[in-house]
Amino acid sequence: MPERTDETTTKAQTNNATKTSNPRRIINLAIGDALVFLIFAFIGRQSHGEPVGPSALLQIILTAAPFALGWFIVSPFVGAFRPGLETQPRAMAIRTSLSWILAWPVGLFLRWLFSGFTDFPPLSFALITLFFNLVVLLVWRWPYALTNSLRKR
Repeated sequence: MPERTDETTTKAQTNNATKTSNPRRIINLAIGDALVFLIFAFIGRQSHGEPVGPSALLQIILTAAPFALGWFIVSPFVGAFRPGLETQPRAMAIRTSLSWILAWPVGLFLRWLFSGFTDFPPLSFALITLFFNLVVLLVWRWPYALTNSLRKR
């Protein structure tokens, strides 16, 4: 029985720590995720010869917006911001992948909607969007979880 009490105490302490750091954890994840979509928009605009300097910051944000909105609408419901995920690299990778795969069509639809239903994306753009953002989300979120899991030990 004492082992069970120790285990229960440890779980309670972990839950309290997670609740305490929840706003900071969510802010960190949200800022990192937003940067992913800004990087995507920056590289995409640059590859198409569109302005990317400081004067084009608003255009970069507007280019990233439909995909970021799709992500932030869908990913919380899929568990991408679930408490404890920030210390579980494997679970982070799975939740991130599943979240982006489900958010991706929402982002594409929002892009089409924001264009006034005039600029339906070609398949090549859709696939580049899927894979690029998936990779960059994983490249940032997995090490974040790994680092936190090592600190937790």
